[in-house]
Amino acid sequence: MEALSVQSETWPPLPLEEWKDTCATLHMWTQIVGKIRLAQTPLVNHWWNVPLYVSARGLTTTAMPYNQISFEMEFDFIDHNLVVKCSDGATREVPLSPKSVATFYQETMSVLRELGIEVHIWRMPVEIPDPIPFDEDYSHASYDPDYANRFWRILQQCERVMQEFRGGFIGKCSFDLAVTRFSGRPAPAKPEADLITREAYSHEVISHGWWPGQGPLGKPAFYSYTAPAPAGLSDAKIRPKEAFYSTDMSLYLLMYDDLRDAQNPEHALMEFMQSTYEAGANLAKWDRPTLERQ
Repeated sequence: MEALSVQSETWPPLPLEEWKDTCATLHMWTQIVGKIRLAQTPLVNHWWNVPLYVSARGLTTTAMPYNQISFEMEFDFIDHNLVVKCSDGATREVPLSPKSVATFYQETMSVLRELGIEVHIWRMPVEIPDPIPFDEDYSHASYDPDYANRFWRILQQCERVMQEFRGGFIGKCSFDLAVTRFSGRPAPAKPEADLITREAYSHEVISHGWWPGQGPLGKPAFYSYTAPAPAGLSDAKIRPKEAFYSTDMSLYLLMYDDLRDAQNPEHALMEFMQSTYEAGANLAKWDRPTLERQ
């Protein structure tokens, strides 16, 4: 009965402590697939060719070219398989179950070879402490299908609200698992930053997204940041009242559990994104009339 109750929730609970091992393993699995997408697609500004996208069953790469065919890789969080589909009709699956990152990497590459697809990727994960090459990582080996499904269902709800938020902006804007709006003006160069960071923040941005809980925060939360951050941003008035500015992280946060407790979570999320966008755009003197749908 408890599982049925959780399944029926629009915004299900996702305490990090109960699925942190699955979260860490799934993070590495998605990096493997993301690096395959990076290898098979033309470079797009700000690395927009790399992210995965929410699908009707999980997360997908969308179609990627390979010689005379195209292929798609989708994490199916209902039947719990990584499904590889080709435009010539061929398909293969890698079961999602408790297994090491190394095993998942080997199975995924084997499935691609069976389909006649040879892809070579850099085997080192990025943006995590103490990275381990994918084919040597036997320490991350957890998969809880219930929590993987909850994670995806939350992303579904986030996307629904973020799509609506995205529609109000007519300027340059990304949309994958986050919404990043651009003023159109170059940002000050960051010579000390690595190549990835320099490309991502080459222009002024205001970004909104959701963290499942990993990292220093330790709890799932929605975030908003303006880069470069204008003076006075931390003092701006935002909504809903539960949202706050984190001086440690230099961004706005709305904790996921506070959103779940809201009378109308979708309205609360839209309020958070709109009010933090307005705070950043006004203080940074963005040309809002030319960037927003009137």
